[in-house]
Amino acid sequence: MGIRILKPTTPGQRGMSVSTFEEITSDRPHKPLVKGKKRISGRNTYGRVTMRRRGGGHKRRYREIDFRRDKHGVPGTIVTIEYDPNRSARIALVSYRDGDKRYILWADGLQVGAEVMSGDAARISVGNALPLKSIPIGTTVHNIEMTKGRGGQIVRSAGTGAQLLARDGDYCTLRLPSGEVRLIHHDCMATIGQVGNLDHMNVDLGKAGRSRWLGRRPKVRGVVMNPHDHPHGGGEGKTSGGRHPVTPWGIPTKGYRTRSKKKPSGRFIVKSRHSKK
Repeated sequence: MGIRILKPTTPGQRGMSVSTFEEITSDRPHKPLVKGKKRISGRNTYGRVTMRRRGGGHKRRYREIDFRRDKHGVPGTIVTIEYDPNRSARIALVSYRDGDKRYILWADGLQVGAEVMSGDAARISVGNALPLKSIPIGTTVHNIEMTKGRGGQIVRSAGTGAQLLARDGDYCTLRLPSGEVRLIHHDCMATIGQVGNLDHMNVDLGKAGRSRWLGRRPKVRGVVMNPHDHPHGGGEGKTSGGRHPVTPWGIPTKGYRTRSKKKPSGRFIVKSRHSKK
């Protein structure tokens, strides 16, 4: 879980850093849990681009991750810790006592040979998954469900962790990594501990080509385009746009509220992540 800074033998390696992968114990995934992954390059089911600046990159195979952690009451042992090209976090292969094998997100401090379990009867230890109502106040958790039985949806990337602040009635209050304080139903599952690979945020790509390996295409500023291509384009000489920042389709990009008033999804937010206090 360390960072290695490369010697600048080429211009592209100046300032570049890579992970040392010290925690990885196997370079071959468990075949039954691996499947092919079709590239969508930011397209939706109609073939239209809905996410710009995506495409290319190295070919990947998808690892099926157990985000639900619904194998209650069955102990499992960590067999390997592996690299996953589809996420910033590492994954751990768990072999359960009944012979079943599943991938879970690797929590910081979880070692090969450690025992993990999910359900109300599980101990409060790193890697175990329990309902929020069974987790002590102040505990750091990750892979948190937002709807019971749907599987973990938030706090899944490398180095993240949420803190359980309080419990009131049927809801628990959590502080998320963004600073947002949110209510989540106490029957929703969460995993104890912080997601591993803490040094991921300190990795410096070093060159544009390395971004292309990850499938990230270049970003072109609107002010350098022509008026036909972007509202900020055109003008004699260099300009700063001359209006508030917008997308190529004229929609504001900063401070524009997009939540539906008819279906207020923010009703469970106690403190916004945009709050300055």
